[in-house]
Amino acid sequence: MAEDSNSSKRLLRKRGLISTGYHIPYNPKLKQRARELRKNMTLAEKRMWLFCLKKLNLNVLRQKPIDHFIVDFYIPCLKLVIEIDGKSHINKQDYDKERTQVLEKYGLKVVRYTNEEVFRNIEGIYDDLMKLAESSPDFSKK
Repeated sequence: MAEDSNSSKRLLRKRGLISTGYHIPYNPKLKQRARELRKNMTLAEKRMWLFCLKKLNLNVLRQKPIDHFIVDFYIPCLKLVIEIDGKSHINKQDYDKERTQVLEKYGLKVVRYTNEEVFRNIEGIYDDLMKLAESSPDFSKK
């Protein structure tokens, strides 16, 4: 069993990723960029954080490196990635699809909202996320 664990870690290192066995593998070279992004959130990300995610009363990580990506928000207890798609995603559907597939291989669920949805329907997004949380076996009300 330890042999399998060591070979898995070697494969991850070959891909430029690290994992402690507890955390989802990530590229350590993305840590500094993730810090910068946390300090400089877009208006949609700020709105999502202040008016929705903070109200969930769950541990929510902002700009979290996972694999070779930085996801906008990650809720570990739900294994949920939340992406806010702005104008930069308009011509990147193939990239977003590939990225989602990679994240799903780690057992993560990915939900996407557009900037427009965040600005026009934050209450609806909150309701959606609460339904996801409440339907998760890992969710416990505090």
